[in-house]
Amino acid sequence: MKELRSLQDVQNMEVDPGRKLNSATHEEVLAGATTDIYFIRTLEILNATNRSDAVVTAEVFASRPGVLCGIEEAVQLLKTKDVKVWALEEGEEFAQKEVVLRIKGRYSDFGIYETGILGMLASSSGWATAARRCKELAGDRAIFCFGARHVHPAVAPVMERAAIVGGADGCSCILGAKLAGRKPSGTVPHAVMLIVGDTVEVALAYDRIMPTADPRIVLVDTFKDEAEETLRVAEALQDKLTGVRLDTPSERGGVRPGLVREIRARLDQAGYNHVKLFVSGGIDEERMPALMEAGTDAFGVGSFISRAPAIDMTMDIKELDGKPIAKRGRIPGITESLRLKEIL
Repeated sequence: MKELRSLQDVQNMEVDPGRKLNSATHEEVLAGATTDIYFIRTLEILNATNRSDAVVTAEVFASRPGVLCGIEEAVQLLKTKDVKVWALEEGEEFAQKEVVLRIKGRYSDFGIYETGILGMLASSSGWATAARRCKELAGDRAIFCFGARHVHPAVAPVMERAAIVGGADGCSCILGAKLAGRKPSGTVPHAVMLIVGDTVEVALAYDRIMPTADPRIVLVDTFKDEAEETLRVAEALQDKLTGVRLDTPSERGGVRPGLVREIRARLDQAGYNHVKLFVSGGIDEERMPALMEAGTDAFGVGSFISRAPAIDMTMDIKELDGKPIAKRGRIPGITESLRLKEIL
């Protein structure tokens, strides 16, 4: 797909009526098909007024503090253009109103990507910031992102990769993990327990057929009392059992600190001190401290990360043909920032 450069290009653009998904392809994003129409109108006006060669310096700043993510993706929109780019590093924390990205070049070369760049940074930074908050609370306990089911599949890998950039130790989405250079994390869902009909039978089958390097972590809240099921699984797998996962639904009160404390005590009393407790299901920053105090060793965090609000990003032109300029309310000229590094 060729890059959109005019209103005529937009008019001529056709959407295949047989396309399977509504999400944009890589080619459509790179062509500018996901931009706001007013950036195409801007190109028309610049061409009509002989200002298409105007060189600007544009800066992107954040509406609130957070963890930067999405820079690597945003650069893909700019790497074929004759522009210079400075940015903070992926995973760095930034302050409110701090400049996270600076671009210098002909506006007509990169202006159509403003929508895409801001969206990439806003969403990914929001997810990374939520993951960082969880990891800071967890300390040396592991955090895994289980949020793919809460977002459109087209952006699920973006979200889970962002969670890893923010500090998550892993994620369950296959493509998200691969993009982050990790192995996907996760064992089995309730579905297999229900179909097979017995937790211990599933645990034994898992141990028998899965790679020996994979940890044996078994879901224990499908049929019986969680403490009872935990001891049944521990007796069946003995030293092979790495941990059990508690995912008690809200209809039964969810996973409570008292439940975690009881299971930890019963495991220890039975000699299974090595078995870890993995907790998932509606985990957020408010629930984590009490669950950790009760004995939780690791968390699966889903919607707290996936529903994290995007961090609004704004792009402002601060220089025009080498001279300071800005709209009312903003200070003209390049913002001093010693943390920005030239990346393109």
